[in-house]
Amino acid sequence: MTAPLGGAPTALLLTGEGRYADPWHPFADTSHALAGLLRDTGFDVVISGDVDEALADLAHADAAGLPSVLAVNVGLPRDGRPSPGTPDASAGLVRWLGSARPMLVTHSSSTSFVDLPAWEDGLGGRWVRGTTMHPDYGPAAVRLLHDSGPVVAGIPDFVLPDERYSYLSTCPDITVHATHRHDGRDHPLMWSLHRGTGTGGRRGRTFYDALGHDAASYSSPEHRAILLRAIAWLGGN
Repeated sequence: MTAPLGGAPTALLLTGEGRYADPWHPFADTSHALAGLLRDTGFDVVISGDVDEALADLAHADAAGLPSVLAVNVGLPRDGRPSPGTPDASAGLVRWLGSARPMLVTHSSSTSFVDLPAWEDGLGGRWVRGTTMHPDYGPAAVRLLHDSGPVVAGIPDFVLPDERYSYLSTCPDITVHATHRHDGRDHPLMWSLHRGTGTGGRRGRTFYDALGHDAASYSSPEHRAILLRAIAWLGGN
């Protein structure tokens, strides 16, 4: 999964296929857009639709065989089986979340991995069934918190076609970078997080983007600019 010595770093992108697909999200299109952004920031990209197998591989790989960044663009399985689907898949995701390695997570991935409590902590929040919702797909006005750091500094507020996740559960340690207004309340749409203590005292970095329902979202120049900066931040820049 990693590049040869001296080569480009590798990103493993988990995409919603099989049990991690759903009827509402065009994962092939959005993962294609995400892969392009990762390549634009210097990563070789490996896309895997066998999510549970790819996570299990993370459990058993030696450190040199791990990717440089994990990107997650998946849905919630509805087949009655656990999510993650196997003990090895859970172990692989727990290993990543407890490491200093970075993670980029998008949109409906916050609904997934419901049987792993560490996922909420490592993501910085999650979708809560019966509480979290989104207004109908349409023009979404995104407000940036320009004092939240360089990921959004100097980028103007913008409007794009998307879903606006509302009433997400969030952890207290996140740094919110973007919000939207719904029912008289500001709801976080993008945040960053330093996870745990990490290897050797280094903390892992997570960036979550609740936008990205379809390819049109990734046509927004402001959205793309933020994600390019977020990926650079994940890489330590």
